[in-house]
Amino acid sequence: MAAASRGLSMSSSSHDNGIENFREKLLDIDNKLGNQEVEKLKFLCQDFVSHKNLEKCSSALDIFNHLLTGKLLSEEDPFFLAELLYIIKQNSLLKYLSYTKEQVERLLPKKKKVSLFRNLLYELSENIDSDTLKSMNFLLKELMPKEQKSSLSFLGQLEKQVQIDEDNVKLLEDLCAKVAPSLGRKIEKYKKEKGIRVVPSPEGKEVFSCSDIKQCLSTLPVNSSVNSSEAVYEMDQTYRGQCVIINNHTFDKQLKLKERSGTQKDAECLTRVFKWLGFNVNIYNDVSKKILQEVLEKFKSNADGDCFVFCVLTHGKFGSVYSSDGALIPIRDITSHFTGLECPNLANKPKLFFIQACQGEKIQRPVSTEADAVNPELTLPPLQDSLPNDADFLLGLATVPGYLSFRNTTEGSWYIQSLYNHLKDLVPRKEDILSILTAVNADVSQRGETFKQMPQPAFTLRKKLIFPVPQEEFPS
Repeated sequence: MAAASRGLSMSSSSHDNGIENFREKLLDIDNKLGNQEVEKLKFLCQDFVSHKNLEKCSSALDIFNHLLTGKLLSEEDPFFLAELLYIIKQNSLLKYLSYTKEQVERLLPKKKKVSLFRNLLYELSENIDSDTLKSMNFLLKELMPKEQKSSLSFLGQLEKQVQIDEDNVKLLEDLCAKVAPSLGRKIEKYKKEKGIRVVPSPEGKEVFSCSDIKQCLSTLPVNSSVNSSEAVYEMDQTYRGQCVIINNHTFDKQLKLKERSGTQKDAECLTRVFKWLGFNVNIYNDVSKKILQEVLEKFKSNADGDCFVFCVLTHGKFGSVYSSDGALIPIRDITSHFTGLECPNLANKPKLFFIQACQGEKIQRPVSTEADAVNPELTLPPLQDSLPNDADFLLGLATVPGYLSFRNTTEGSWYIQSLYNHLKDLVPRKEDILSILTAVNADVSQRGETFKQMPQPAFTLRKKLIFPVPQEEFPS
């Protein structure tokens, strides 16, 4: 027993020494970085650390502390810091993280965290000299009355004012065409590396208009295309992650929201398949707006693992879903809790949202099916952006915006039952999630005679999402 205790003590001491040595290395890196490098790091970390926290950072150590707290940096995996040092051309400091410049370049396609847009802005800032900056300040005097003293602050201010974002670089193009034509090539390269992907309907027609697509989808980098054999999300932790199921069957009696018979079957099937895939499943029944907010805050703070899944089974209207007490909640309000900024633990990890709810008008239907729609309006509002302006999201809607989804009162909804069946059948074949959802589209679109339903995935995934094949057989 004493020997075992000594062994434990030695192991603990060794672990503590390792952490202490790692912090010493971070201190060494901090000592070799000046104020300009700190400002560059702050700019590159804007998608991972809140602006409020970054404003308070006066040294690289302050930034490192936020990265450590957000689990973006650790002794076991210091690559994010290596990527940052590589971008700001501090390659001589990579040795403190046991990397070389060549090793970082080789690992970047698979492990990089800094977005294409952030990289573009940084590259532009490095090539905007004082004369060019002066000209840009002059041209945008009305937008920015206070002259920006550095190219980074200039670009950051444009972004803060939402004059530019990853889908809109028109202002930058115009500026560069007037005062720095050579920088236009960088913007053109960026645009070519971005592309919109949307799963088509079986008829081969676009279900969303061009403006709808721009609202609903962020663009995807070509160099991490889902066709790349290397670009696959890592799925190597001890368990897959959290799966949350919001299952609304009964609604406030004062409301004209019918009970959703058959939804329990959907909840049971989702529980079975995601537990089989290694997720910790959490079911919440008949959830009010207040409880939903509490659930979102809880998992925003505690989400972990390789992946995150959030399922909503309820009534709905265009771009929104109903809580059990009748509040109409935009889907965007749900998904936005899990961006890299709001939920650092899930940064660069796939976040999947499956919504079983109508998105449009009610129609006459057979006795065996019900529509998850309430008080349809003849004039639909503009499609709201249900995905955050962030990478690694997938939104699976049971139906295209403006239309009904159907639920069998005993067997569950067409969409969730098809998703359940295709996950358990195609995961063992190592199919990726988009291939699985395409099969779901084909299946659901063929159901029904008088009434039809067409699901629609929207996504900003940057890699293939392939669930590891469970060792256990699917539970019968």
